[in-house]
Amino acid sequence: MVLSSAALLAVSVFAHHGSAVSYDLTKRVTMKGVVTDFKYINPHPAIFWDLTDDKGSVVHWTGEIAPNVAQLQQEGWGRKRSEAALAAGTAVTITVSPSRAGGPVGLVQRIENAAGEAILGEIGLGAPPAAEPKP
Repeated sequence: MVLSSAALLAVSVFAHHGSAVSYDLTKRVTMKGVVTDFKYINPHPAIFWDLTDDKGSVVHWTGEIAPNVAQLQQEGWGRKRSEAALAAGTAVTITVSPSRAGGPVGLVQRIENAAGEAILGEIGLGAPPAAEPKP
């Protein structure tokens, strides 16, 4: 029993790789786009957005958000807040570390709204919304 548990643990550790394996953490690419979808899922939330280049061509991007759902919740980013802040149609500026494999995929480092306010910051999440005044 102990041996099989140890084997399972070893498989789990190797199955979950570090971000540096998939993404080039030494590089940052910043772009303006429009959110098309946001998935509040384990092990990491994902955001999808469209980037329109100078020629009018649309590129569909995908980004993995490194904090897991539990970490997001600890910072006040529950499902409802996240889905509201990153709803389809929301204009954003996103900074990613690009995929080592190439293509329009990256590890999200920062997300800003149209006003330039951090939704997701590099050091941590954007500040929680101000408490609404009580009547």
